[in-house]
Amino acid sequence: MADVAGRLTKLAEEVLGTPLPVRIRAWDRSESGPPGAPVLVIRHRRALRRLLFKPGELGLARGWVAGDLDIEGDLYQALDLLAGLLWERAATTKAPRAAALRALARPELRAAARELLALAGAPVPPTPPAEEVRRRRGPLHTLRRDKEAISHHYDVGNDFYALVLGPSMVYSCAYWESPDASLEDAQRDKLDLICRKLALKEGQRLLDVGCGWGSMVLHAAREYGVRAVGITLSEEQATFARKRIAEAGLADRIEIRVQDYREIKDEPFDAISSIGMAEHVGRDRYAEYASALYALLRPGGRLLNHQIARRPLADEETYRVDDFIDRYVFPDGELAPVGRTVAQLEEAGFEVRDVEGIREHYALTLRQWVANLEKHWDEAARLTSPGRARVWRLYMAASALSFERNRIGVNQVLAVRTPDSGTSGVRLRERSWG
Repeated sequence: MADVAGRLTKLAEEVLGTPLPVRIRAWDRSESGPPGAPVLVIRHRRALRRLLFKPGELGLARGWVAGDLDIEGDLYQALDLLAGLLWERAATTKAPRAAALRALARPELRAAARELLALAGAPVPPTPPAEEVRRRRGPLHTLRRDKEAISHHYDVGNDFYALVLGPSMVYSCAYWESPDASLEDAQRDKLDLICRKLALKEGQRLLDVGCGWGSMVLHAAREYGVRAVGITLSEEQATFARKRIAEAGLADRIEIRVQDYREIKDEPFDAISSIGMAEHVGRDRYAEYASALYALLRPGGRLLNHQIARRPLADEETYRVDDFIDRYVFPDGELAPVGRTVAQLEEAGFEVRDVEGIREHYALTLRQWVANLEKHWDEAARLTSPGRARVWRLYMAASALSFERNRIGVNQVLAVRTPDSGTSGVRLRERSWG
């Protein structure tokens, strides 16, 4: 079975109908494809079986996480070249990632199908990697299911996240003065930007929904003198945040709870920050989420909603979460267009006063996280698993490209629970933050 790479390249180009933009190296050490291009390394024929049994994105993801597939060379360039094929096909098919392999069923490609089956070996479906979320049961976004989804993503070890995120322990888009700034400075600037948008003042009461490792409440209490409550569904995050707060001497002003937003009963708050939280809420629950936050605010209180957004679709009913993201990264997570988010906040009673798009900032942030992970690769793999580290590297690099290419964005929406008097508390020319 000589020159496996050449045979795979020919098969791929026949199915895709276009030259393959990356080079292939197969398990027999044969190579084929454009010289100087990034190399798609197929370490085991098992990768082909994964694709045959789960055509498209999920099969590729399983091969990557298991280590059957890898990239040599510039990861971003490779993903950009491969994504170009997928996104070009997206204009003509509802399931572009699966369509290419399913095309093998066409009569004119039966010989190619037989060739692929011969290369794949034994027709037995490989076991999915241990890092994959198994089939979930019950309705979406119940208290129990949301807690399980959050645990999958965040309870993988605080030490692992410290390697990736750096000393700030902030797991959301930073705010960059320039690409040459440090990640730590950019994250501090993001937290301060949110505090200024919320117009925080000493003695006020702040709720941080999805507080992570406590960075927002720490900054707000230390720099603005507020009393703060942070809520998370992750036990590991809560333990870490409480330790940081005690070490900062702020335990009398900050409380960290393992609590769902639907369980809060001690309103009102003067301000609410929701940073990277709404993506976990789900579109069917978002109206409930917006209404809950509105009810938790005092009249005149402000909400800062920092949220990833996707591009709108001509038919929103066709929206689906990527298999890789759903099975390996953010189970049950969903994205919405920013216009829909603004509309639902308004429908809940909020007056939306400002929307700032900062997608380029997230691309810079993700590239820094990838660099941190790659720098500490061996330790990161030891702290979690090699498969988990590969999940994070792929998803962060692919996400960086998606922000750069305007496939997804991130927005800060400032909203006010404006009272019946119409007095919003927002100053004339309020947008003085930078």
